[in-house]
Amino acid sequence: MTGWESPTHLVLLLLIALLLFGAKRLPEIGRSLGTGMREFKESLTHMHHEMETGLRSDSDETERTPPGP
Repeated sequence: MTGWESPTHLVLLLLIALLLFGAKRLPEIGRSLGTGMREFKESLTHMHHEMETGLRSDSDETERTPPGP
């Protein structure tokens, strides 16, 4: 347990962010964080799909090729 799970700690963290960045910048920061997280997730999904496709095609090729001498 890290100690940051309670609602009081989260409210304190949000208040500190509000003081540091101001009310006008917080929505902008939230949008940019959301966009970055979405792009990161999409890239991980794409990479995972490519790895599965590559592994599948590699196993298909090994099954098709006759064993060497």
